[in-house]
Amino acid sequence: MTPDLIRVLIADDHPIVRGGLAGLISGCARLQLVGAAADGAEAIRRYAELRPDVVLMDLRMPGVDGVAAIEAIRAHDPQARVVILTTFDGEEDIWRGLRAGARGYLLKDSPPADILAGIETVMRGQRCLPGPVAAKLASRMEGEALSRRETEVLRHLAQGLSNKEIARATGITEGTVKFHVTAVMAKLGAKSRTEAVTQAVRRGLVRLEG
Repeated sequence: MTPDLIRVLIADDHPIVRGGLAGLISGCARLQLVGAAADGAEAIRRYAELRPDVVLMDLRMPGVDGVAAIEAIRAHDPQARVVILTTFDGEEDIWRGLRAGARGYLLKDSPPADILAGIETVMRGQRCLPGPVAAKLASRMEGEALSRRETEVLRHLAQGLSNKEIARATGITEGTVKFHVTAVMAKLGAKSRTEAVTQAVRRGLVRLEG
């Protein structure tokens, strides 16, 4: 008896990526492509319409991003199976994606066979976390998390602002800013403001613009 096909929905804002994934899925006898979405909002709508078995979800899309889309989908269907497929491998990206409810986290440069295997793994009720992704997740879980205010101060640090400028931007005193900067450096194991920003970018806590 032929097993039921795994019905897959793709969500990615790049047409070339959607086309490549569509070809990959259509070429697999065990999978069936049921639809595609160009952003998170459309992914939410298409999921409600199609009820696919597995969603391949890009992490960063315009408007509603992948994390918000996953949260919305799982709010209506707690059993939804979502695999994040992205180019971003920062610790914070992985943490946010899995915390939102994704069952797998794959990078877009993964071999096609690994992407197909990841879909089937999640369909079986298991998690799909390749070694490097699992290692970064473990590192993120072991580290002491930054508070919301510390994260805000860190983002201003990444923009090159002084303590006085950060105080003005956040509405807190310069002394409080200095306290938060010291706490951020300690939590990131950094010896300087520059090293703290470097560590934060590497871990995906902040992104440098430009």
